[in-house]
Amino acid sequence: MKTIFLIFELIVVAYFLYVGLYTFMFGFASHFYRSKATKASTAKGRFVVLIPGYKEDGVIVSVAKDAVKQNYPQDKFDIVVIADSFQQETLKQLAELPIHTEIVSFEKSTKVKALNEVLGRIGDGSGYDYAVILDADNLMDESFLERMNTLHQQGFKAIQGRRAAKNDMSTLAYLDGLSEDINNNIYGKGSVALGCSSSLKGSGMSFSFALLKSELAQMASIGGFDRELELRLVKQGVKVYYSENAVIRDEKVEKNEVFENQRKRWISSQYHYLRLYFTEGLAALFKGNFVLFNSIILRNIQLPRLLNIGLVNFILVLAIVLTAVFSVLQIQLGLYILVAVLVDVGVFLAISKEYLNGRLVKSIILLPGIFLKMLLLMFKLKGANKKFIHTPHGETPKSKA
Repeated sequence: MKTIFLIFELIVVAYFLYVGLYTFMFGFASHFYRSKATKASTAKGRFVVLIPGYKEDGVIVSVAKDAVKQNYPQDKFDIVVIADSFQQETLKQLAELPIHTEIVSFEKSTKVKALNEVLGRIGDGSGYDYAVILDADNLMDESFLERMNTLHQQGFKAIQGRRAAKNDMSTLAYLDGLSEDINNNIYGKGSVALGCSSSLKGSGMSFSFALLKSELAQMASIGGFDRELELRLVKQGVKVYYSENAVIRDEKVEKNEVFENQRKRWISSQYHYLRLYFTEGLAALFKGNFVLFNSIILRNIQLPRLLNIGLVNFILVLAIVLTAVFSVLQIQLGLYILVAVLVDVGVFLAISKEYLNGRLVKSIILLPGIFLKMLLLMFKLKGANKKFIHTPHGETPKSKA
């Protein structure tokens, strides 16, 4: 019995030691990230900004109006709204704007299908140099295309911009924005600082047009297309650069049901692609390709961060009780303390200064409930990556991140 308990302890401690070291290392490294020069380039590439939307009548018109307000030559970019299942009144309003609207329809809709359909219509002779992908609720800062162009002119083929919160009035939206901020720092700034590829986030992304068209044409992702796209790029030796200065405003969820569906989709796609590419990830490690190993395995094998934080601290408390009352632990308590400190400090290091305020402390009261929701979601993932799960968006005023 002691042997079985020891093996269980070793597995638990080894996992959280890995999570702690990873979180601490990448969170710490984020402080050494330095943005590339962003002085406007004299060479101006031609962009197509793709905004796929499914039943996004509530936000798409205002988003389209905002999208054209770029400090970039008007003849050097086109805004293309990909309208799937939009109402006729919405389509009429879009037709009055200086944008292109492409109507698509599928028996089973996915973002990849919509993008591939429109990229096929655009064709190879369009003259576009770069393609930006936004969500239907995203607002680009006015300098977004200029900053992306400057980086592309420096040779970057794939760039992830910084997604910042568009709304944070509710506590849930605030915490969703905080989670995005931590992701930006660990999987964006930290990854780039350590020479790895930034993660792709599904929107606020800019690519070489030819590269994106070629890669998407080979994909049929239902959920988490950004994960597959990143892995395909890294396998080709194309690392995604993270740009802190190219900012888009992203709507954060304010309803529990939407939060749960969104996280279910994200978690399911994470483990789907981990299973799909796991063998290639291990092979990459033995070939010395740490960048690919990190993108496939190290980043995706982890439980969601909130579960890691909740579980590691719960296990620490449990370890203290078991040591003090029953003296049954086979591994020294100090190691449990170490892994909990690494996880907690690593997350703290990845929180930007603007979130370190009184509101963060007040919002912590919601974390136990969200932790339980996330824990229960782990038992509801079956089949989630085989169907399209739509995240609805509502009209939200622009606000500072």
